Amino acid sequence: MASVSIVLRKTPNKEGKHNLYLRIIKDRKISQTSIGHSILLKDWDGAKQIVKKSHPNSARLNNLIAKKVAEATDKLVEMEANNTDTSAKAIKKAVTASKDRTFFKQAELYLNQLKATGKFNQRSADEPRVKKFKTFLKNEDINFSEISPGLLKNFKAYLIGTFGITERTAVNHLIVIRTIYNRAIADGITDRKNYPFGKGKTVIKFPDSLKIGLNAEEVKLLEELDLPSGENHARNLWLVSFYFAGMRISDVLRLKWSDFQNDRLYYTMGKNLKAGSLKVPDKVLEILKQYPQGSNAHDLVFFDLAKMPDLSKLYEVQSYIKSRVRSCNDYLKIVANKMGLTKALSMHIARHTFAQISADRIPANVLQKLYRHTDIKTTMQYQSNFMTKMTDDALEAVINL
Repeated sequence: MASVSIVLRKTPNKEGKHNLYLRIIKDRKISQTSIGHSILLKDWDGAKQIVKKSHPNSARLNNLIAKKVAEATDKLVEMEANNTDTSAKAIKKAVTASKDRTFFKQAELYLNQLKATGKFNQRSADEPRVKKFKTFLKNEDINFSEISPGLLKNFKAYLIGTFGITERTAVNHLIVIRTIYNRAIADGITDRKNYPFGKGKTVIKFPDSLKIGLNAEEVKLLEELDLPSGENHARNLWLVSFYFAGMRISDVLRLKWSDFQNDRLYYTMGKNLKAGSLKVPDKVLEILKQYPQGSNAHDLVFFDLAKMPDLSKLYEVQSYIKSRVRSCNDYLKIVANKMGLTKALSMHIARHTFAQISADRIPANVLQKLYRHTDIKTTMQYQSNFMTKMTDDALEAVINL
């Protein structure tokens, strides 16, 4: 007969805490495996094999201990019923396999997959969010069933109180946790019955944010400035983005001469892989004259990515794009000072500028095609940040008595 229990390792770790181990004894042979948590010696009741109430997370840890013991016992019964090897070593191996079902094990798989699929931007944003969640949990792993609405509420308060981040940034951290949780459900790692998100639980809702672009007069001023080479190049990239309906800078930097055919631009959007074409404005043609065809590697129009040996390595390319955008934004700050702007000027502002100037001028269904949105609701939601004429007129109608 095998026995399953929880024991405290006698030797403390570097933090002066003692690791909790699941101990399995079968035929007088002992096998142990860590449950991923450690506590101070004074917080452990060895006789009852529970964490004392003096520990701040005693309830959660005791629930975890009970679950670990139950899982190991169930695994033992299952193995005996199937007439498989039920030695202490075999039971440990079966129990250890289930450890990969914890949150941070699945988070590691998620981040590795982002890297494998070349999603540098998303991985570089999500990895520190996962690390903050682990820091909040004192670097200990956690089972999906332990992630409750109360825990997420405390984590959000911790983020805002400790790091002084915005509400929107805090919500982005919760979205990463939700993404990993959803993947775990889809892969059969955990059960949906413990899902902590949704109505009556943790609701993911972004706060409204201000999106401010340049007005038409400011764009004209930007077009007419006489600038040195670095600032001029950054200005050119910004204008090309604006002229092509707020094209993302990552797509601008990857433009090739072969994308231009019959006075039209044919390209596939990097974010959603949607293909389409746009007429090439005369203003773009004037900018392209500054970049002779054949002067850059890979048939690229602009030189920013020309030094990359292989553009098919998406992760490395996205990483380099990020550094190039940072450099361009530094130049644009200088340009903004020369223009006397009191608002931000960055590559992403080109997208906001097109949306702002197009508001109340272009029908939503046409904007949907320009933006390549799958759902017109996405277009309407985005444009709502810039459509002010109706509310302005309504305000004027009331106050101009």
